[in-house]
Amino acid sequence: MDHRRLGSTGTKVSELCLGTWRFGRRTGGVLETDEAAAHELLDAFADRGGNFIDTANVYGDPNGTSEQYVGNWLADRDREKYVIASKVYFDFDDSHPNGSGLSRTHIRNQIEGTLDRLDTDYLDLYYIHRWDEDAPIEETLSALDGLVDDGTVNYLGASTMAAWQLTKALWTADVNEYERFEVTQPLFHAGYYEDVEDYLDVAADRDLAVCPYSPLAGGFLTGKYTRADPDDPKSVRAPDGSRASFDDRFERFYLSERGWKVLDEIRAVANEVDATPAQVALRWLMDQQEFTCIPIVGARTVDQLDENVGAAGVSITRDQHDRITDARYGESGRRWGH
Repeated sequence: MDHRRLGSTGTKVSELCLGTWRFGRRTGGVLETDEAAAHELLDAFADRGGNFIDTANVYGDPNGTSEQYVGNWLADRDREKYVIASKVYFDFDDSHPNGSGLSRTHIRNQIEGTLDRLDTDYLDLYYIHRWDEDAPIEETLSALDGLVDDGTVNYLGASTMAAWQLTKALWTADVNEYERFEVTQPLFHAGYYEDVEDYLDVAADRDLAVCPYSPLAGGFLTGKYTRADPDDPKSVRAPDGSRASFDDRFERFYLSERGWKVLDEIRAVANEVDATPAQVALRWLMDQQEFTCIPIVGARTVDQLDENVGAAGVSITRDQHDRITDARYGESGRRWGH
């Protein structure tokens, strides 16, 4: 993988970021990725030029397990070669009233735990995981600005939120001379683009990096699913053990008429360039022209990771890119429904 500048910052990161939300996660009581498998994935990612790793304080069971896995792996590596991101907001400890959110108290408590589990003195990137309706944005940004001032955090990021909330946070940082968000992390993929258009416009205007999570629509854009009913976009045939067979969220977030139209075009382009649908879907994101786009990929196996990393070697033309974008619309110019 090549490396590219992280938005308007001077830091360079790999073209893809490795997401670690499956590390230590249990689904139906089954551990998805244990520590040995996590370290195998991290080794493979690093060996292929990856240096950008994304985790969060609530990833894993119990909370913090993913950070612990990453920290144990980093102990045998040169820390300065890697760009490590983590997050704060969600309920980490429900035993007291300040165990979640974006108050100064929770942020200060959580950064200490995150650094301890990662066994590092600093984070390269610290996201707010969601917007907190109860904490004044001034308090949140002031607390985060203090972390940058004392060298605990290098850059700040914002995960899923509305465009107006991102705009408000950037404006508040400007007028108070606080450190601003440099990176965003929305749900964004070829079949979902229109829903976050305003958010992406803000990112482009302010030169923010965009690091989409679920860039393959929970596996839908890998092409492994087939449509079971031409009249029902939510009717799908899925391989045994795949996401669609056990996750209700898959149907709500990823199955749509728009998604199937986009997937058909992605498959066509993949055939033209001798690549997999997953690689083309990732390349479509990586080739965004209005902003730096660095997809966050997850993998259960090294083979899956290799397929994703293979997107770095795939080239699609501007016409092919536009065909995928335009597949979201019917002949009348109306966007296919979700």
